[in-house]
Amino acid sequence: MKNRKILLTEKEIPEKWYNIIHDMPNKPLPPLHPGTKEPIGPEALAPLFPMELIKQEVATEKWIEIPEEVRDAYKLWRPTPMFRAYELEKMLDTPAKIYYKYEGVSPSGSHKPNTAIAQAYYNRQEGVKRITTETGAGQWGSALSFACQHFGIECEVYMVKISYNQKPYRKIMMNTWGAKVYASPTNLTEAGRKILAEAPDSPGSLGIAISEAVERAATDDNTKYALGSVLNHVLMHQTVIGQEAVIQMEKAGDLPDIVVAPFGGGSNFAGISFPFLRLNLEEGKNIRCIASEPASCPKLTRGVFRYDFGDTVGMTPLLPMYTLGHTFVPAPIHAGGLRYHGAGVVVSQLLKDKLIEAVAHDQVECFDAGVKFARAEGIIPAPETNHAIATAIREAEKCKEEGVGRTILIHLCGHGHFDLGAYENYFSGNLEKHEITSEEIEAALARIDTPVIE
Repeated sequence: MKNRKILLTEKEIPEKWYNIIHDMPNKPLPPLHPGTKEPIGPEALAPLFPMELIKQEVATEKWIEIPEEVRDAYKLWRPTPMFRAYELEKMLDTPAKIYYKYEGVSPSGSHKPNTAIAQAYYNRQEGVKRITTETGAGQWGSALSFACQHFGIECEVYMVKISYNQKPYRKIMMNTWGAKVYASPTNLTEAGRKILAEAPDSPGSLGIAISEAVERAATDDNTKYALGSVLNHVLMHQTVIGQEAVIQMEKAGDLPDIVVAPFGGGSNFAGISFPFLRLNLEEGKNIRCIASEPASCPKLTRGVFRYDFGDTVGMTPLLPMYTLGHTFVPAPIHAGGLRYHGAGVVVSQLLKDKLIEAVAHDQVECFDAGVKFARAEGIIPAPETNHAIATAIREAEKCKEEGVGRTILIHLCGHGHFDLGAYENYFSGNLEKHEITSEEIEAALARIDTPVIE
């Protein structure tokens, strides 16, 4: 009988987070002050984050100890299962072996609690009473709401308006865990009021929601801010996924030739891929790590590498990243978690150094792939996850054309139970591709007025 699942015990939950910066041949460039454009140190982050997270953000050591209380909270859903996708392989008639690491078993249904629990813990340790954040599709807002409830902290979420309207049950999920949720842009902040004055019908964006959440934290001494992606400490917390996956692949007697994950700001891509990239950097392995992004927001595949703001209004430090410009507002695709104008600093440097790859898909191709996966494997994936599945199917079809049996690992970062409205649009033929044109890209890039990297 074939084994479909590769499982681990609670004793095999990683004891440390992996910090890829230690192994990178070229370290990321420093952040710049938004006003002076001069390099800044960790003290500039103190109004927003607790000190222990700031230390992790600038850490250079390879391994960071996971606090026992965080590991104990992880046991609510970790270790997560890995599956061999036998039925998908059969449907595609491919010689490729396909595996997927499934993070949809967490309380909020995605990979996001891996960092939400850690961030809430460090905030609680510093006596923080309230945390603000942004969320796109709602996975991050849900995860932080759950984590704040777990550690007894108030949570305030600015949810991108298009997703707030598309996904009401995500909002209710956050409310159930005690969070206050607002459709961004709002009239509650100067940033929101400025956006609404210029564009009253704005669908919102992650950049706008970040501006609102950052402003709220920066103007209240009892409030800190938490980010669900992009920054190094966030990406590092997610490496529990890939560390487990390395052990599970070893138990399966296999090693992936290709690791694929969706890409918004970098958290789920980093979570699965960085521990495999460690094998490339340390042991000379040649595992291809592919970031899969939407064709409507293609910062990795069509953006530029330069300094830019992480938010729309320009309140955050300037970060070296692949970007479409902080004022870019993506089309209202259903993969709300991928609608972000820029890429995380560490991932951007890895792409610049050609240590990872990136591809883009339109959302119709992604939902085609997601439906195939659901009909083969039974799990209905989140729209974000469908991007990685689309890439994996492309690679599996190449294997068939070339007659080569490669091993592909997909990061199935969340389920789509709150995204059935998107599937309804797909089945009714109302789902648009939303591919961005060259003219739109040129116009977006022309608006960037932040420092160029020589």
